[in-house]
Amino acid sequence: MQKWEELASNAGKTPDAVRKELSAFAVETPSWAYANTGTRFGKFLHPAAAVTIEHKIQDAAEVHRRTGIAPRLAVHVLWDFPNGFDRKVAELAREHGIGIGAINPNLFQEPCYKFGSFANPDPAVRRRAIRHCLDSIEIARQAKSDVLSLWFADGTNFPGQDDIVRRRRRLAEGLAEVHAALPDSMRMLIEYKPFEPATYVTDVPDWGAAAMLARSAGERARVLVDMGHHILGTNVEQIVAVLLDEGLLGGFHLNDRKYADDDLATASIDPYQLFLIFDQIVAARARGASAPIAYMIDQSHNLEPKVEAMVQSVVAIQALYAKALLVNRKALAEAQAACDIVGATECLRGAFFTDVQPLLAEVREEMGVPVDPLAALRASGYTAQRAAERKSDSGEGTRYA
Repeated sequence: MQKWEELASNAGKTPDAVRKELSAFAVETPSWAYANTGTRFGKFLHPAAAVTIEHKIQDAAEVHRRTGIAPRLAVHVLWDFPNGFDRKVAELAREHGIGIGAINPNLFQEPCYKFGSFANPDPAVRRRAIRHCLDSIEIARQAKSDVLSLWFADGTNFPGQDDIVRRRRRLAEGLAEVHAALPDSMRMLIEYKPFEPATYVTDVPDWGAAAMLARSAGERARVLVDMGHHILGTNVEQIVAVLLDEGLLGGFHLNDRKYADDDLATASIDPYQLFLIFDQIVAARARGASAPIAYMIDQSHNLEPKVEAMVQSVVAIQALYAKALLVNRKALAEAQAACDIVGATECLRGAFFTDVQPLLAEVREEMGVPVDPLAALRASGYTAQRAAERKSDSGEGTRYA
């Protein structure tokens, strides 16, 4: 096995350049992952789970303190800002050394959204959904967030339930109105999902539909790729490559899955897939792509301790990104041009199987964080301390029953 310095040299990079890229990499964690969650069958209670937004900020700050690369907390408006922007929340986040990340409107929880939000046949419901997004933009502006992240549960369960084209047009009209309200500093990310909760028609079912809606909405609209939102076996790295080439990739919800939208810890099932996705991103940047990408985690730690599982995910993401930085792009391009399949795959496999822990240790020492973030967290007693301080969860702040 080659050492990372040798691979970096072969890839035309100095060790300092690689360390600099890794220390600049950042991923934001989601507020909802720190609260008690479960499945449609039940919720599993953890004594240390966050009950309030203050608890979520504490937990997110602890993840950042251990890893050094999780400086922002993604929030869900109705769960974290139920009464509109709260300056005290933003101030508390700053006091803990983190910022507010992506703002997620909630367009699926209220009873009025039974038949959809932006695509609902009822204009009054559509107006309420759009108003909620406009209010969310104002929250983002005051919180100094630059991302509005949109996921729609809109869809139908039966053939003939509603007109498919009319639903799409309603959705496009609403997105255009919301986009027009964005300040110049903000981007709007459109997420897609093939099914759930709708089972016959999902109004934003795939990356192509999301891309068309983004293009029609306006120049600051992009596509958000959730790792679990694909039919089993989908080549997600190909989707990422095409979106990058079209200038339409806006961000990720990073998680892993075995069957459907499992929201498991990142890289717990298929780390090679995420490595190949990062490989496409690094390759695109080598070709001159410079558009920002929002790396956001979207996970549901139903069984594991919340903060520990989040640290585990963050360090796994960082390690796979490090491996992608070590791919020898010149040798890969030569092998591809020569149709040397074995040589090309060895360029990727060589980087993937390289031990990057020494590299990450150097980066973390330079950043002043623990060399082994998870071990340091577990040794600190943080989870036990928070469990002793926090009361039993009331169900608030989670998207699951």
